Amino acid sequence: MVSGLDANRPGLPIFLVWILFVSVALSFTLMTFSASAAATETATSEYGVLEEVIVTATRREANLMAIPISVTALSGQELEQLGIPDLTYLSQYSPNTTLEPTPGTNTTLTAYIRGVGQQDINAGFETGVGMYLDDVYLNRPQAAILDIYDVERIEVLRGPQGTLFGRNSVGGAIRYITRSLDDQAMLRARFSYGTDNLREAVITASAPLNEQFRIGGSVARLARDGFGKNLYLGSENYNKDSLGIRVSAEWDATDQLFFRLNGDYLEDDSNARQGRRMLVGRLSGAPILADVYDTRAGLNNPIQSVKAGGLSLLARWQVQPGMELKNVLAWRRDKTGSPWDFDSLPLPDFDLSLHFRNEQFSEEIQLLLSGQRWNGVLGFYYLDASAFQIYDVLLATTGAIIGRPGLNANTVGDVSTKAWSVFSDFSVDLSDHWAIEGGIRYTRDQRQSTVQRQSLVGGNSSFFGGTGIPFATTSDFHGEETFSKATPRLSLSWQPNEQQLVYISYSEGFKSGGFDPRGQSTLAPDTDGDGVVSGAEVFEFMKFEPETVNSYELGIKSELLGGRMNSRLAVFWSDYSDVQIPGSVAYDSDGDGILDQFVGTTTNAAAADIKGAEWEGLAILANNLGREQAQLRLSWALGYVDAQFKRFINNAGRDVARIYQFRNTPEWTANSVLSYELPVQLLQRPGRLQFSSSLTYRGATGQFEQPTPELDQRAYTLWDLNVVWSDSGKHWLIGIHAKNLSDTEYIYAGFYAPTLGREGNITAFYGNPRQILGTVQYQFN
Repeated sequence: MVSGLDANRPGLPIFLVWILFVSVALSFTLMTFSASAAATETATSEYGVLEEVIVTATRREANLMAIPISVTALSGQELEQLGIPDLTYLSQYSPNTTLEPTPGTNTTLTAYIRGVGQQDINAGFETGVGMYLDDVYLNRPQAAILDIYDVERIEVLRGPQGTLFGRNSVGGAIRYITRSLDDQAMLRARFSYGTDNLREAVITASAPLNEQFRIGGSVARLARDGFGKNLYLGSENYNKDSLGIRVSAEWDATDQLFFRLNGDYLEDDSNARQGRRMLVGRLSGAPILADVYDTRAGLNNPIQSVKAGGLSLLARWQVQPGMELKNVLAWRRDKTGSPWDFDSLPLPDFDLSLHFRNEQFSEEIQLLLSGQRWNGVLGFYYLDASAFQIYDVLLATTGAIIGRPGLNANTVGDVSTKAWSVFSDFSVDLSDHWAIEGGIRYTRDQRQSTVQRQSLVGGNSSFFGGTGIPFATTSDFHGEETFSKATPRLSLSWQPNEQQLVYISYSEGFKSGGFDPRGQSTLAPDTDGDGVVSGAEVFEFMKFEPETVNSYELGIKSELLGGRMNSRLAVFWSDYSDVQIPGSVAYDSDGDGILDQFVGTTTNAAAADIKGAEWEGLAILANNLGREQAQLRLSWALGYVDAQFKRFINNAGRDVARIYQFRNTPEWTANSVLSYELPVQLLQRPGRLQFSSSLTYRGATGQFEQPTPELDQRAYTLWDLNVVWSDSGKHWLIGIHAKNLSDTEYIYAGFYAPTLGREGNITAFYGNPRQILGTVQYQFN
């Protein structure tokens, strides 16, 4: 394997080779097809043009090249060709985007776009990037890493979103859109097998019961052995064992009225991902394991388990031409049990047993309007959500020193959110070349939070099957607060011709405040110096305020070379204010000089400037290359972010902005896919064979705001190869996919708690190693 910590130094030269390759390829293309203006029309008919990409990011169908928004869109066919297994792989193809599993899990999502996101999954915090499944906002990150099957399209929108969407988000939005049902009976079966005993089966079926009513669904069984072993428990580490079910029904009640009912269920019984220690054990002398996927973690309480599901009902009523009423009613619930072994050792030096329960009900109604030279949307959104969590923090070695074996801190957090908003967005063509778009949103969020925290001796709390005895209550807090704000969006676009779009936009994002779910209310300071800590002082100590992003963007979208190339370039600048910084510090609970607990320290401690640029595009380099109807294509996505804190007040009251960094935000991200497609007959059937090679570069990445050399990942490059054949009748699909072909090792997350426990607890989690799999799919219809 190539190590991400030392041998990854070649990453930058590979990136330079990538840049050189793109430059040479585009230069060759421009020279070839720009030899004379008169040749353009002839070349167009000879070589063909790029297909339009239709997206619904603006709440209506529109050409990706004609909307003043930064969007990356991948169709279901493209996802199949690239062999993308789950949502996190979208990071490779969307610039300035990070999507990864939260440490210890397979299915909890950590998402960052343009430096804005949220890594803390505790109940008191909202995500910075909105995740939508068929227009339903997922309020919590648990079970949000969706596997890729039966997908029509995935869209990644960058920058603040609010005037077009039910829920506001400060960083961006991801829209996962499943396939509509076919008008004819259909049965599709996909089977895959690969390295590490990967076994996948996806069965999809649909049928019309009559001319107006259709039903369908998918069942996905996804399994894989672990990349490593738990050397203490004897179990697989980094394995996969999940079952996914989706069902839907569609009813064309009349020519004007349409209903779609969706249901989905996920059961993930994969083992907990346990990390690799990055330090020799200070107490035990435990060595650093040679295989980065192996662990000696002893915690297995609770057994890792994820169950999630939901229902949604979409109704669309075409009231009259140019007026459509749309309603999305949804309910979701999930439950997660997870053991986080910070020390990754058999002894519970620092172990977390966690349990999460989330439930949400949402209602969104939209009035979509259109005229000859204008379009608009008026909307109302309501969310009623609850998030419950309970966890034990077991510090057995610390407890043994101070004569209290099995020292434990048990924390219960219960957060309810009732939110409503009204929003509108309109676009008006001022002339044949100029258009203006604008919208505004008003959001009102009511947050109630209960935090209860106890210190125990004797091991785990009764919730996790232990017999720990409480000896101190360190938090008994209930708070309620309402946060509200109006956020606008405005853009001006100029279309000098049908092939060019230039736009400038301004948008604001807003994320509500709340109460620190790990806070210790007994530590609240006496801020007025009257000798008594009042309830108001405790309230302010536990609360954190909203954060906001004001973003400016200039973009140019171009269709070039007679439709054989497109380019999407955007530069942006964001003012990021009152940044919510969740964190924790070690704490000496009894004043004996030994750090025996940790407490939450969430503050609005930071402000930042984020500047950057993104360049995406696709070009047909050559057609009829080598044989008739063969085509060579190149796509690329290049992102640059300069994210700098202007202010960052640490727990000691010092401004450390100059030495702190943005987490999960590499300065450079890049991807290129070179594909060659040609007609090939297979199984006595005509079809097309596509070879594609993908290079993905990610610059140096910090895991936390405070630099941590043991965990911060140096730049690295991933190389994927795909070979896919599909027949012309769309019955057969056969593919071979190789992911991370160079077997590069890279850290995507970690635990960092060097002062808690006696072993020195710094633990790393690694991205997937080389995987090779074959896929066969057949569709009956």
